[in-house]
Amino acid sequence: MSGVVSALSRLGLWGRGAVIAMPFLWLLLFFLVPFLIVFGISFSESIVAQPPYAPLVGWLTDEESGTTKLQILLNLTNYLRLTGDDLYILAYLNSVKIALVTTLLCLAIGYPMAYAIAKADPARRGPLMMLVILPFWTSFLIRIYAWIGILKSNGVISNLLEWTGITSGPVEILYSDWAVYIGMTYCYLPFMVLPLYSTLEKMDPTLLEAAADLGCRPLKAFLTVTLPLSLPGIIAGSLLVFIPAVGEFVTPELLGGPDTLMIGRVLWNEFFANRDWPVASGVAIALLLVLVVPIMIFQYVQGREAEER
Repeated sequence: MSGVVSALSRLGLWGRGAVIAMPFLWLLLFFLVPFLIVFGISFSESIVAQPPYAPLVGWLTDEESGTTKLQILLNLTNYLRLTGDDLYILAYLNSVKIALVTTLLCLAIGYPMAYAIAKADPARRGPLMMLVILPFWTSFLIRIYAWIGILKSNGVISNLLEWTGITSGPVEILYSDWAVYIGMTYCYLPFMVLPLYSTLEKMDPTLLEAAADLGCRPLKAFLTVTLPLSLPGIIAGSLLVFIPAVGEFVTPELLGGPDTLMIGRVLWNEFFANRDWPVASGVAIALLLVLVVPIMIFQYVQGREAEER
């Protein structure tokens, strides 16, 4: 045992090194390896077999000379198909639009919630945050199915609007873009509230007191002091909402109906309905690039700005 420990220590994989290596090992096993597999399949060709794609690497035997050569086939038509078919382009654009609207709605609702919790009495902050996290204790599908009952033509919202006289008849919200926005905002709202609360709760209250002493009105103090200092929480919450919302499948499928076009549904159809794994892998890789590249550029610009300061 001591020999194993000494060997791991020499490699830097014991003690502090082991703690640091664990997240890298996790990313290696559950992100990098699956990503490389999907990336390889995206260059393959769809065939009727199990699995339904041709191998990239094979051996080619020349019958005349009797020699065997290593053959590597890279099929780029899967990526060319993404740029040549309007279905994929519209699905990407619609997914970005729905994710962006969902992010803005979560920010508009989540910021006042996080601000109110951060300014509440310390003894009440824990229970208030528990109310925000409480929906996660219920199954995701059950919550979405509950919204079907709320948004349908004879649901709670329609009956309430008709009872108050705002509408003269049933209102059909289900199977529309608004139903998708409502369901996705509800599902991802805690991801916006948590980082915002963490940022606002750490703010020094004496900064606002100093602004008030200098004659700054509450609204101006909020815009010039609180809002700029909460930008890290806004950025973190927006990324936590926007990134998974782009690839959302379940909520648009159940609340949006068949006319809601999102890249998550296209990806599912290519994998399971068409059994075209190479094209589906190309869609997944392109989606990853659409999300990761802008975020990396943004982080690089932020890092340069921080260094200049």
